[in-house]
Amino acid sequence: MAKQRVVVKIGSSSLTNKNGGLSVEMLEEHVSAIAKLIQHNYEVILISSGAVSAGFNDLGYPIRPITVAGKQAAAAVGQGQLAQAYNDAFKTYGIVTAQLLLTKDVFSNETQYSNVYSTLTELLKRDVLPIINENDTVAIDELTFGDNDMLSALVSGLVHADFLIMLTDINGLYNKNPKTDPNAIRYDCLPTISQEILDQTKHESGSKFGTGGMKSKILAAKTALSLGVRVFVGSGKGADKLMDIVGDEGDGTYIGEMLTNNYRKQKQWIAFHSKVSGKIYVDTGAAKAIIHQGRSLLPAGVKWIEGDFEEGAVVEVVSEDDIIAKGQVNYSSRDLIKSKGESSTIAMELTMGTKPEVIHRDRLVLSMKEAYNYE
Repeated sequence: MAKQRVVVKIGSSSLTNKNGGLSVEMLEEHVSAIAKLIQHNYEVILISSGAVSAGFNDLGYPIRPITVAGKQAAAAVGQGQLAQAYNDAFKTYGIVTAQLLLTKDVFSNETQYSNVYSTLTELLKRDVLPIINENDTVAIDELTFGDNDMLSALVSGLVHADFLIMLTDINGLYNKNPKTDPNAIRYDCLPTISQEILDQTKHESGSKFGTGGMKSKILAAKTALSLGVRVFVGSGKGADKLMDIVGDEGDGTYIGEMLTNNYRKQKQWIAFHSKVSGKIYVDTGAAKAIIHQGRSLLPAGVKWIEGDFEEGAVVEVVSEDDIIAKGQVNYSSRDLIKSKGESSTIAMELTMGTKPEVIHRDRLVLSMKEAYNYE
């Protein structure tokens, strides 16, 4: 049986002490839990924040810096210390680690993400644990990935992960803020991320030492789901916490359903590895249905087509000059020119086709920009 591939994301709030500095005790607990996963034949990729927490004291800051320059300087000092702390802790379990620092543009540059994929694949093949963080010291935007939440989702898709575990200081997603409202109800399981869930969630971070917050985690979960990766958001204690989570007994919220390997690979191929053969321009109604409701693209929503492509090709979906998605088409460009703006019934009659969708939602992936800007 093939190994299951799990991406574990640990945020700043799950690595810091009461003063905002790096907690070696908490780090070692996470390490013990990851080591147990590996011992049970799981492939693991770790996405870890904590560089700023590890470095700001040595720069003379009394508290965690709040300016971009201060955070980037602290990250520059702390990244090496964080990597060394992980390396020393994992070495006690006989696990070799590797460090990768990424920025957002890796996922929009075909050559770069191919190189990252090849590197990660080779490391896993050699039984090395990749530890990934955003390269905060050179990021153009402040903490671009939102405490690495979106980074973990994108990496999960890139490496064809089976499961994304996002550890935080709150045990799951609630309909209200559990820290201020005693009547808040936790969602134990969500099949998908609905508009209602997004509307209920605020931007602010759950911890004064974190930057992501639950809004960031939900957007990341939505992106991971669109790539065919199941998600867990929550907490846990002890060396068995990750084994409990993969065994569906975790203290948090499970998002998405068990998916076939072929489904996951198809989504991830479309998002990261496919060649774009053209563009389909859609109206506002179709764009909203795709972005906010997770719907398929129908012929009625198509305004015009750019490029010459056949059925099965991957195209970009464009609304008001913005690329909102990529997908694998059921119609050739010639057939779409005949049927754009028509109902699915008429479109199938005009083209002698058998599929009502131009792009089925199972073959449609939101663009990275849309995932970040979704409100």
